[in-house]
Amino acid sequence: MLNRLADHGIDRSRVSKNAVAVIDKLRSGGFDAYLVGGCVRDLLLGVVPKDFDVATDATPEDVRRVFPRVRLVGRRFRIVHVRMGREVIEVSTFRRTLDDEEDAQPQHLSEEGIILRDNVYGSIDEDAFRRDFTVNALYYDPVDDVVLDYCNGMADIAKRTLRLIGDPQQRFREDPVRILRAIRFAAKLDLEIHPATHDAIAPMCEMLNAIPPARLFDEFTKMFMTGHGEQTFELLCRYELVDILFPLPPDGDVVPRLALASTDRRIKEDKPVTPGFLLAAFLWPEYVERADIALAEANGSRQRVAAAEEELSRSVLAAQQSTIAIPRRHSWFARDVWRLQPMLDRRTQRNVNKLLAHPRFRAAYDFLLLRIEAGDAPEDLGQWWTEVQTREGHDPDARPARDQPRRRRRRRRRSSPAVNNPEFANGGATPR
Repeated sequence: MLNRLADHGIDRSRVSKNAVAVIDKLRSGGFDAYLVGGCVRDLLLGVVPKDFDVATDATPEDVRRVFPRVRLVGRRFRIVHVRMGREVIEVSTFRRTLDDEEDAQPQHLSEEGIILRDNVYGSIDEDAFRRDFTVNALYYDPVDDVVLDYCNGMADIAKRTLRLIGDPQQRFREDPVRILRAIRFAAKLDLEIHPATHDAIAPMCEMLNAIPPARLFDEFTKMFMTGHGEQTFELLCRYELVDILFPLPPDGDVVPRLALASTDRRIKEDKPVTPGFLLAAFLWPEYVERADIALAEANGSRQRVAAAEEELSRSVLAAQQSTIAIPRRHSWFARDVWRLQPMLDRRTQRNVNKLLAHPRFRAAYDFLLLRIEAGDAPEDLGQWWTEVQTREGHDPDARPARDQPRRRRRRRRRSSPAVNNPEFANGGATPR
């Protein structure tokens, strides 16, 4: 039943003027349009929305006629990106649930019942009931300043409850990523998962194995790269979902937890972060567990050890690709961070110069500090590298803004500041 609520508490000054302009133009073209989903939910919870989405009865082709310069994206879920200045407003067409034989064509559903295509258009009330959670099924009319509530989402907002619309197991079967979305929303917004939704997670969690790895990487970044990674990980552990995503051995969650806490702090301080660093942390326990065997087979030869480490890092990342598709630039980043860890133990003059000039040095140094905090490396090693950076004018708190693909470049050799440093004159040992 539709509830039109004028007493909702939304601060209109927080609403994007560009989103309102998109709604006005669609309505001028004879279409209906509203703000919808996460932006309405966040406004009601007092959170400043990251972006604004619009739902309309106009088809993507209709939207393109109203806004000639737009971008149509998506296959599973066809939407339109309307650029207004520097802001992109996502416009989607009202859809309805695939609930009859005509809708449930092979191209729409997988053998497991997962929705592959969701482009069967409908009315606004049908659109509301096909959304995932009640708190995401709210529509806001910024012109009349009213909230349209079809699924009692306002009541769940008031109770800070996250509840699936419809039968929870069926909704998770349609799209298992909703399990991770439930975890993410609960952690980010401090919501309590409704008992019926809670009870459906364990029976349906294996369905996550049927999700394409590329979608899981996208969800990985949303869970862990928005400043609430530590809380999200706690919930994943509570629901025993971590093993489905990462091969963490027993007691192997220490470094990942520390990396998540560090990343959350950096995001809050508006410092650069990268998925490559977190992936290096999540896969480090697996890397270490397999390293002893691989390095023993190398028989101590430095050349064989380097080859064994390279093959080990490649195999660990390749195995993870079947679950989460890792873009190449992030996998190279993780491999560099791992490869530099044993090099940080070798404090010779030549090695120090080489490491300080390496583009991944600061990430490797950060990773070393996490290992020290986890009891996996000696504390004096981190202190030594901190002092070296400070003395040579480096910023120990810096980290690359993003992981760039490797490029082979010919560079002119330049002498390093550490070459003539008398503290390295004793053969590269620790300074006296």
